[in-house]
Amino acid sequence: MSRIKDRKERRARIKRRYRSTVRGTAARPRLAVYRSLRHVYAQVIDDEAGTTLASASSLEKDVSGSASHCGNSEAAKLVGKVIAERAKEKGLETVVFDRGGFNYHGVVRAMAEAAREAGLKF
Repeated sequence: MSRIKDRKERRARIKRRYRSTVRGTAARPRLAVYRSLRHVYAQVIDDEAGTTLASASSLEKDVSGSASHCGNSEAAKLVGKVIAERAKEKGLETVVFDRGGFNYHGVVRAMAEAAREAGLKF
C-alpha cells in the first residue's frame, strides 16, 4: 500500500476510536475540527439532533482576507476565534473538542487555544 493510503486509513481508525467516546449533546455540543493541506474547518455539532449549530472555515472572506496562507496556524487561530464567537452568539459556552483523528499539535492546537481564548470552555 502507498504511504498516503496508510496515513488515511490510520487517521480513520483513530477517528472511529476517538468518536466512540466523544458525543455532542444539546447542552454540550461537539467542536469538530478538520484540516486539509490548504484550509482549516470547524463545526459545532449537536449529535443527538444531528444538526450543525455553527461553522467556520478558512475559506470565508473574513478569515482568508487577513491570513497570509489559509492552511497554517495563523489561519487556524482566526478560525478558532470566529467559531467561538458564533457559538457564543447561539448561547453555547461549553463544548466537547473533537480533533477528528488529527494530532493535537500545530494547526489543531492553534485553533483550540484560540477558541479557548475567545471564551469557549472545553
